[in-house]
Amino acid sequence: MTCALAAMLAGLAARDVQAATHVFPLQGVWTLVAADKVLQTGETTRDYGERPKGRLMVDVMGRYSLQIFKSERVRFASGNKSDGSADEMRSVVMGSSTHYGTMTIDDIEGSSFPNWEGTIQRRQYTLDGRELRYKVPPRQDGSIPISVWHRVE
Repeated sequence: MTCALAAMLAGLAARDVQAATHVFPLQGVWTLVAADKVLQTGETTRDYGERPKGRLMVDVMGRYSLQIFKSERVRFASGNKSDGSADEMRSVVMGSSTHYGTMTIDDIEGSSFPNWEGTIQRRQYTLDGRELRYKVPPRQDGSIPISVWHRVE
């Protein structure tokens, strides 16, 4: 009985070691270079201001956490998040995009936009050396967001 248990545990440990050696191609830490959108006319415009900031972290299994922020967001006059005016709250919501999930199937587990939670969104990825580009599915207005990231690690 003890030998069988030891063999089973050894097998599980070996499986975990093998899984950990597989490297997900987008694994690493990425910093945002651009957060634009392509309009239905074909014109490309800024989606998160002139100097968007953001971080994308992807682990070895393809689990990710992403944050994009518009640099020009309005600061709260009261200094208190719960006392923000309607304009301040709108600036925060429209000036940020955060979500996490699994990139292998583009499964969004949690998001600052609750309508995305539990959805699967297919993205078109292009990886060129240390630069990652992808397109988000079209919005209701027909515009297509495009994000460009630079690998930090």
